[in-house]
Amino acid sequence: MDLLVAGLGNPGREHERDRHNVGWMVVDELARRHGGSFKAKFRGRSGDVRVDGRALVLLKPETYMNESGASIQAAAAFYKLPGERVLVVHDDVDLETGRLQARLGGGLAGHNGLRSIAQRLGSQEFLRLRIGVGRPRRGDPRPVADYVLSAFAPEDDAEAIVERACDAVEVIASQGLEEAQRRFN
Repeated sequence: MDLLVAGLGNPGREHERDRHNVGWMVVDELARRHGGSFKAKFRGRSGDVRVDGRALVLLKPETYMNESGASIQAAAAFYKLPGERVLVVHDDVDLETGRLQARLGGGLAGHNGLRSIAQRLGSQEFLRLRIGVGRPRRGDPRPVADYVLSAFAPEDDAEAIVERACDAVEVIASQGLEEAQRRFN
């Protein structure tokens, strides 16, 4: 395997379209684009696809966000992949809605899923594709936690955000992180 692509999210139909589940949405779209399917494995749903000749493992941890590291650690260990070949796709409230940022390593920014992954992998040095979901707009009384557990607004165009994020994952897989940063950050 060339790359493990783990999309973060929470299981359950009630979370399916939540901003917090944008990582799962991206992994689902990658599977659709490349003819992949999922089966229960690594405490989640896993499938294999090929992107421009590169073998990718797609993973949707079903451990809930706060325990995502257990699923990702199991998959990375099985395929013997170092952090530099583990790409975590996740929501980020500190980026405006739809903005992408690809990088290797970095802080945890209070994201419980990232904290779990860093603890389980023993390092913060793994690839990330941060997908901006923004923060509640002025006058929105919801706390950030409730906001990320709500669906994208129609004007956010979640479908376009997911498609662009998939494009970024494909570039990371086929042309590398630097090219993805140049094109999508």
